[in-house]
Amino acid sequence: MIIIVPSAATTTTDVRALLARPSTALDELTARYRPVFAKIAEGNLARERAREFGYEQVRWLIDAGFSRLRIPREFGGDGATLQQVFVLLSELAEADPNIAHVFRNHLAFVEDRLNSAPSAATDVWLERFRRGDFVGGGWTEANSNSLTEVHTRITNDAGVIRITGQKFYATGSLYADWLDVIGLDDSGAPVTALVARHQDGVELVDDWDGFGQQTTASGSARYEGAIVGEHALFPVQDRFAYQGLFYQTALLSVLVGIARAAFRDGTEALRRRKRNYPLGADSVPANDALLQQRIGFLATRVFQASAVLEVQSATLDAVAEAHARGEAEAEAAALRHATVRTHEAQSVIVDTALEVTTSVFDALGASATSVPLALDRHWRNARTLSSHNPRVFKERVLGDFYVNGTDPSGSASRLYDRQGQGV
Repeated sequence: MIIIVPSAATTTTDVRALLARPSTALDELTARYRPVFAKIAEGNLARERAREFGYEQVRWLIDAGFSRLRIPREFGGDGATLQQVFVLLSELAEADPNIAHVFRNHLAFVEDRLNSAPSAATDVWLERFRRGDFVGGGWTEANSNSLTEVHTRITNDAGVIRITGQKFYATGSLYADWLDVIGLDDSGAPVTALVARHQDGVELVDDWDGFGQQTTASGSARYEGAIVGEHALFPVQDRFAYQGLFYQTALLSVLVGIARAAFRDGTEALRRRKRNYPLGADSVPANDALLQQRIGFLATRVFQASAVLEVQSATLDAVAEAHARGEAEAEAAALRHATVRTHEAQSVIVDTALEVTTSVFDALGASATSVPLALDRHWRNARTLSSHNPRVFKERVLGDFYVNGTDPSGSASRLYDRQGQGV
């Protein structure tokens, strides 16, 4: 069934109000959400073993307000900074990285509305967010040969807008009320459509076969003449400037959470070990200096990744603040800086997550590979997420920037980030 939302009032919300510098303290936000994270963490291992989707857990977060973190308080949200959003997302990922990943598309579309010019559409979407509507979707084509090749079509037939096409990496789709989809309109221009999930012409298929992030609903989405309602079409060129960086930072947040979870579980496993190898420095593994050193070393890597995320995510706040002030040159400069920092952070955090999720086994025995413990899930999840937008390309962009001064925030780089969500 399609819900028809009446047009918003003639007064529309100014971007300066929506992107005003937030003032909510991180301590206040963590006090609200950590109990929910802890509740989610309790069932993470069982869900991972059974490949059980966390529908209930996602709804807990939406009901608690997590889906509205960035929206100012006067409009029904928490008024969090981008840095706070991603720090909290990393804590959620430590509890369950699949559920944290599900929020990526939703939080990005919320950010787009906060950056948009005053319009009835923004007011409509703010109201939908307030009532708990959730956004999933995916932009990557299921049947194309390159990231820039789009076969999905959005057509206008006597005033009725319809969408037809196929997508993959449709992360969060099974949890969603709306699906954020890219296609070409009748003129061939790229447009994004927010498509009501529960209607004829929309088919979501749980065919994600990756060995990690298995319950993120990242499989196929098929559209066959599905209706696109009022206030649901947005030209791609109008989407917020740091969208690609936002998507990437969400992935980095989840990777930081995975590294922390692997360190947590590995430390606990070492603490429980009762016997040691003959070459060990102590008969009690927890007292073995070599094993202690391994855990201590990994602790420094987890700290490194967490610190990098905090520094990098703050650069996105600088872009948003310049946009709110309407300072185009300052926004462009902030975007360049944020792009460099995000590419650098990606290399550091990916390396850290893969190192921690692998090397933690060096402090454990063969019993740590027991299937019921599922300690391998940390590496599988980290490896899967690290394959999004491979860091080899970002490191090349960084080299070109530092050697030749080439602007890393150019349109080609942004398009890759926006479209290459799963390739």
